[in-house]
Amino acid sequence: MKKIVMILSLALLTMSAQAGNKPWDNGKLRVSDNQRYLQFENGQPFFWLGETGWLLPERLDRAEAEWYLQSVAKAGYNVVQVQTIDGVPAYNIYGQLSNVDGWNMEAFSTKSGKSGMSGTYTYWDHMDYIVDMAAQHGIYIGMVCIWGGLVKDGKLSVDDAKKYGTFLANRYKSKKNIIWFMGGDIQGDINADVWETLATTIKSIDKNHLMTYHPRGRYTSAKWWSKAQWLDFHTFQSGHRKYGQRMGNKDYPIPDNTEEDNWMYVDSTWKYNPIKPVLDAEPSYEDIPMGLHDPNEGRWQDYDVRRYAYWSVFAGSCGHTYGHNAIMQMLKPGYPTSYGDAGDVKTWYQGLKDPGFSQMQYLKRLILSFPYFERMPDQSIILENGEQYNRLIATRGNDYLLVYNYNGNQMKLDLTKISGEKKNVWWMDAATGKLKYLGEYDSKVLTFRYHPQSARVEDGVLIAIDATKNYLTKEQTELSPDGYKAKERDLNE
Repeated sequence: MKKIVMILSLALLTMSAQAGNKPWDNGKLRVSDNQRYLQFENGQPFFWLGETGWLLPERLDRAEAEWYLQSVAKAGYNVVQVQTIDGVPAYNIYGQLSNVDGWNMEAFSTKSGKSGMSGTYTYWDHMDYIVDMAAQHGIYIGMVCIWGGLVKDGKLSVDDAKKYGTFLANRYKSKKNIIWFMGGDIQGDINADVWETLATTIKSIDKNHLMTYHPRGRYTSAKWWSKAQWLDFHTFQSGHRKYGQRMGNKDYPIPDNTEEDNWMYVDSTWKYNPIKPVLDAEPSYEDIPMGLHDPNEGRWQDYDVRRYAYWSVFAGSCGHTYGHNAIMQMLKPGYPTSYGDAGDVKTWYQGLKDPGFSQMQYLKRLILSFPYFERMPDQSIILENGEQYNRLIATRGNDYLLVYNYNGNQMKLDLTKISGEKKNVWWMDAATGKLKYLGEYDSKVLTFRYHPQSARVEDGVLIAIDATKNYLTKEQTELSPDGYKAKERDLNE
């Protein structure tokens, strides 16, 4: 009997340990006082590191969803962006419909935690499972309520938006790991009254969760929603085109040959008032054709997705979202593709092994290694700069500065921009997160040069810190993780 009690006690302790140390233990998410970042109620910073799992609710079963979310957590992500529905109705892997009676959602009403459809594991039960499984792994679900093309095609009216928004808000308002997305790859002036109604309906019921808007490529949500009270922070979609790949647009919103300069969206978003946090919610995806639509084009590589991430964050973003061609479509054998290869060429679970997927965590570790809310973009640190791939980009706090270098170019930097008569300097390899101490230097204008060891892109970050500060040690060879440990799958369960 004593042995049984001991086993039960150990099991309860294990469950308690797994249940603890979640992001929302710090309180609800909110916008920081300087209006540029996100934080928890207790003042702790929240650096958004998103993964793109658009078709997760439709294409993965329960076991696959758990494996995916566990893999995401291990790689350091804390948000997964999903299409809640991508059709009216949408079908999931179990053959269940999101809409069994149009936008009358009474069939899915929750009663004592059970679906109103007795004995059926419904579309929304599966969505609940995904939200709860994400919560077990400390992950927020960025819930794109309905994909933009469906609204454009008239599949959701203003009246139906009230019904749908009421259903969603009541079902998920008590979940701690929800972030609402309006839009879905669409301009905000297309059926704007539907988005306004959906957003305000949800916000009138759910006071606990942040909300944003996901625009079409090469746009920022601030273009349409800068004054919207329901929008807490902005996102932009820098998109998938390479420099000069205009593709015949008549209404092209950015200058030619700036297509990859995603840092400029941060600057342009902050020109709108009031200032709100912003991030790139859809940059170029790893292993997707450049420009999306021509499979004969080259594919975006791990060093491309790193460049997008560092450029955006160093420009002032409150985080970044990564994407992978196979993962965002949840491709597997038997599934066609919208872009590039089908599921019999590369599956979503093979995509998890591509290098860019695991490299994003080093950016999060880097940013969280220093005082967070004082950080600002500061290009005046860089005295000589280039364009496009030769562009250096800098960010700093009061006593540290970071300069991202994609091409291994010479860096003429003004170290007087931060405090301290002496500066300790490191180089961080963006692909591995490894640190190399370069030495102690006087506080003045100095020239640095990283010498690549191979023909492959070896992008990285020069780190300079006031020598009186101990954010890093000279002996340190890698950045510390942010502390969250993913739950290991019990293979005997």
